Amino acid sequence: MPQIMKHVNGAYTTYFNVKRRRAGHLFQGRYKAILVDKDEYARQLSVYIHLNPVRARIIAKPGEYEWSSYRAYAGSGSTPQWLHREFILSFFASDEKTGQKRYRDFVEGQAGRECPNPFEHVTASTVLGGESFVEWVREKFLKAAQADRELPAVRQLAGRPGVEAIRSGVEDLFMDDRPKARRVGLYLCRHHTWLKLKEICAAYGVGESAVTQASRRVAEEMKQNVSLRKSVGMLERELGL
Repeated sequence: MPQIMKHVNGAYTTYFNVKRRRAGHLFQGRYKAILVDKDEYARQLSVYIHLNPVRARIIAKPGEYEWSSYRAYAGSGSTPQWLHREFILSFFASDEKTGQKRYRDFVEGQAGRECPNPFEHVTASTVLGGESFVEWVREKFLKAAQADRELPAVRQLAGRPGVEAIRSGVEDLFMDDRPKARRVGLYLCRHHTWLKLKEICAAYGVGESAVTQASRRVAEEMKQNVSLRKSVGMLERELGL
């Protein structure tokens, strides 16, 4: 798959630019792949992606979007040779037709509802799963990559401090500004631990929206505030984040 996407990002972009007499990037950002815990997140991720056009208000129903694999999963369109639906459909039924119907009913039943974003649980930009799954990945696959700790994903997964170490560090650094210490602590927990959002909430005694808003606010502040950016960077180095 990475090679296919590299070809699409390269060769197709060149073709499109020549044909349209344009220059520059065609796609936003580079292709990324993540490792997904199939038991907890695979079904949720598939549904979330197929509902993206509905959330963006491009169409009213997922089956109306032309550039989607949804109709193939739901049994209302042809299936390209390269598309393997069996894994996802197996979560809904053992036979294909029943699986397609149940998948269609489930996805369309979620349309219009508040759908949690599974990408919020991605650890180190590479792993989507719970703490036990991340730990399994770290133990099974990371030891061979320990030498290359300059890779951000390896550095994040190789072993990071917990909430208490982060909380202690930010409180020492921002002892004269407790609200800022709290915001920075939530930001670091959100971006540098494999804790789920609910677990961070429990550790700090706040709601999910507070964690998300604090994390976003610190990220925006660091773009404008050089001093804060340096302080957070220093703290990240001291904690080995």
